[in-house]
Amino acid sequence: MERIKGAIAVFLGAASFGILSTFVKQAYANSFSLGEVTGVQAFFGMLFLWILYLIIRLFPGKTRSYPKTTNYWKIIFAGFSTGLVSILYYRCVALVPASIAIVLLMQYIWVSALINLIVFKQKTSQKEGIGIIIILFATLFATGVFQDTVAEIDAIGVIYGLLAASAYAIFIIVNGKVGNDYPPIQKSALMVTGAFILIVITLQPVSLLRSTIDTSIVEYGLLLAFFGTVLPPVLFAYGMPKTGVSLGSILSAVELPVAVGMSFYVLHEPVSALQWAGVLAILGIVVWINTGRKIPEI
Repeated sequence: MERIKGAIAVFLGAASFGILSTFVKQAYANSFSLGEVTGVQAFFGMLFLWILYLIIRLFPGKTRSYPKTTNYWKIIFAGFSTGLVSILYYRCVALVPASIAIVLLMQYIWVSALINLIVFKQKTSQKEGIGIIIILFATLFATGVFQDTVAEIDAIGVIYGLLAASAYAIFIIVNGKVGNDYPPIQKSALMVTGAFILIVITLQPVSLLRSTIDTSIVEYGLLLAFFGTVLPPVLFAYGMPKTGVSLGSILSAVELPVAVGMSFYVLHEPVSALQWAGVLAILGIVVWINTGRKIPEI
């Protein structure tokens, strides 16, 4: 029963990530800028997480004690990576269809393997190597390379998407190595604080301070912060220990079809049968790579 609860939590957390690109597209349609969208998301996300952490501190109950050895500023600095993901990915979403942007972001799978090989000398297994090659091939279908519509895809947008995938891969690696001696909520709050600092420095979203700004940006900020910054970390922190890495990785891949489905049904972006085939192929490979791994008992 605990594993089922954990699986539902991870599934919902990944699905919430999948709907972000749709909200971002709608924000752009309402004439909001990249700095405004990323800035308001990071601000509200930071605010929510710190409030949640303070509430937990006020009502500790049976919470686990964490002996801290990592300097908090290192976690804030590590949070620059998640800020970079938002900047690059949301810029990509502005230039290419949301259904293609999420496929480009999913390239973090092979980018992570490449970084681990070059930096940490960790070789991938034969199964993972085969899976990565197939993912690269499936990506060609998922992005519509074999269709006439490919000429309409902004090349700069594709570059931003691949850079976002690289930043996401760095974020995953850094997140797994830095600040594990902190409570998950506090660690998330510190990392999002770092993301907010990076966004303020690089994009300078001072327009958010104008009294004449459209107040609907607050609605987008709350949605993006809740579904992108607050809900997923909380659900993953609860669910991942119960599902194990293997099942958790499989369930996390639901982000891809959710994003593509939202772009098709909500934004009415064209998604061909070949693109759906590529998306399903990527999902299938993620499942195949992670099957056979031992899942720890609860």
